[in-house]
Amino acid sequence: MFSFGFNVKPRKAGGVSYDADAQTFFTAASITDTTQKSAVNQLVLDLKSANIWTKMKAIYPIVGGSASSHAVNLKTPGTYNLTYATGMTHSSTGMTGNGTSGYANTSITPNTHLTNNNTHLSYYSRTDINGTYFDMGLGYAGGQYMDLALRLSGNIYSDQYNNTTARITTANTNSTGFYVSTRTASNVFKLFKNNTQLGTTNTGASTGFTSLINPIIINALLDNNVAAYFSPRQCAFASIGNGLTDTEATNFYTAVQAYQTTLSRQV
Repeated sequence: MFSFGFNVKPRKAGGVSYDADAQTFFTAASITDTTQKSAVNQLVLDLKSANIWTKMKAIYPIVGGSASSHAVNLKTPGTYNLTYATGMTHSSTGMTGNGTSGYANTSITPNTHLTNNNTHLSYYSRTDINGTYFDMGLGYAGGQYMDLALRLSGNIYSDQYNNTTARITTANTNSTGFYVSTRTASNVFKLFKNNTQLGTTNTGASTGFTSLINPIIINALLDNNVAAYFSPRQCAFASIGNGLTDTEATNFYTAVQAYQTTLSRQV
């Protein structure tokens, strides 16, 4: 065999090499579009570079335009994939609730799958609407909640985990954007919209989430194990996982906004 002093390295079809976790997601979600692949691949690389990837329990990039592709958890496909109640519609720009019955179930229960005082929720909204809607979470009659309501009666609400000493409420005149609700200690709870912290840090000590034994849902609130406050907003990304520092929240927004921009659906 002749040798000419150089090596030919194997390349993937089309000359493009993808991160292994991104490739696993493409297979599970049946993603074949090259723009979508590029967006997801860069998102994975950015989250890993910012040391955010390992903090994620579930990442829902809501890509592919179908219920089946939107259901897949990018972090661990096949685990915590979404299941739907009747009333969710799907398109290339996201998944949208009907405001009366639709929601997506993550199967993630805080008391079982998350770490107390070390949690976050995120939601990317492409819809500006004001109303009695919750966009993500669950609650319990005893006062323990973990949720996001992006524009309820003109305000944004978020609880982690008790709704008296651990609730952030502040005015919000437009419900579009990327929202991150994060707790990193019993007395450190923050809420971000895009790259800005909303309101002030809530320093009320958390009482924990021992009663939060039901799953977190998207585009509604699972209130005492009954879905309610259904949101008609369009969700283009959501995640659940460990708490994020200020720097991580900023880097998270940068990565997700770049992802949405590549897909031409940024707000």
